[in-house]
Amino acid sequence: MEIEVPVVIVGAGPAGIGTSGCLNKHSIPNIVLERDDCNASLWRKRTYDRLKLHLGKEFCNLPHMPFPSGSPNFISRIDFLRYIDRYVSRFMINIRYNRSVESATYDDKNGKWRVIVRDTASNVDEVYVADYLVVATGENCEGIIPKIEGLEGFEGEYMHCSKYMNGRAWYDMNVLVVGCGNSGMEIAYDLSNWGANTSIVIRSPVHYFTKEMVFIGMSLLKYIEVDKVDKLMVLMSKLVYGDMTKYGLTRPKEGPFALKIKGGRTPTIDVGCVSRIKKGKVKVFPGITGIKNDKMVEFEDGRIGQFDVIIFATGYKSNVLKWLKDYKGMFNESGMPKPRYPSHWKGENNIYCAGFSKRGLEGIAYDAQEIANHISLTMNARNVPSSMANIAGVE
Repeated sequence: MEIEVPVVIVGAGPAGIGTSGCLNKHSIPNIVLERDDCNASLWRKRTYDRLKLHLGKEFCNLPHMPFPSGSPNFISRIDFLRYIDRYVSRFMINIRYNRSVESATYDDKNGKWRVIVRDTASNVDEVYVADYLVVATGENCEGIIPKIEGLEGFEGEYMHCSKYMNGRAWYDMNVLVVGCGNSGMEIAYDLSNWGANTSIVIRSPVHYFTKEMVFIGMSLLKYIEVDKVDKLMVLMSKLVYGDMTKYGLTRPKEGPFALKIKGGRTPTIDVGCVSRIKKGKVKVFPGITGIKNDKMVEFEDGRIGQFDVIIFATGYKSNVLKWLKDYKGMFNESGMPKPRYPSHWKGENNIYCAGFSKRGLEGIAYDAQEIANHISLTMNARNVPSSMANIAGVE
């Protein structure tokens, strides 16, 4: 079965949904293809129970639909999913679920994208032919578990944090969390609340702030230079937390927002884990050097610990290269855009990407609007003489 549509969007997370909503505002027909049986599957199926958005709601809404004025500043996971469902309904987004994209190729002869899809619910193949292709599978598609010597022989349980829901089953068990980003620190805090004997691996210097501090900093960035905001952020962190070096936490030399702009590295938003570290309820270890065949883990400082469970909060990777065959004009070998922000969202041959800016939901909203506006301009340009299109600046 071959289906022709102006725009195909791959992925029904916030990026794909937001882009579809913006296209619908322009009255541009589009179809969203989603491999799972629901939208926002990362949020529905692969996030822990206690999760809340770490940024204020004004930095997290999708285009053309702010959060209700009466909602809390920091939105819970459940309320965010309700918001997503309202967005899908309000903008009449056309999502086809259980669609696994097998390949997407660009046809030079007709200037269209050919997307081959497997309907996993009915085991039927479909072919979508589109003028424009939007890759909205995002940065957080597949969990990364690093290669560690001896991990395959670990006799306990280990998992990526995307499979962690809560620590109910691990009361009084020794649990090691690897990674000190937002997920790692919050999971360690949650495990401690459930009575697990919790430890965390912190390999590198890390900035840590409360949600309120980050909200202040992001609000100030609208009016003040990054370096000045960074100095204020670090000062607030030192005043609240003090010197944490003796507990195994050091701060980077560069400021938090400078690092974010430079490489997309997000500062850790503390929800209570730092206090647990100070009290000794969460122990800090450096990097892992290897794992014995039983449950013994060796660390860079020579210490050895015995653990029943290891949870890897070690990030995600893109899966774009598995199905996008003509990717080299847009993506590098890591499945991330070659163009740098803020031009990362547009490639050659009418391919776009949403959700790859390393700027969270605020970056997703930016991508969605830029993509929809550009597609609208190029479609309108087809209906005017080429000289007029050049005057309009459409390429």
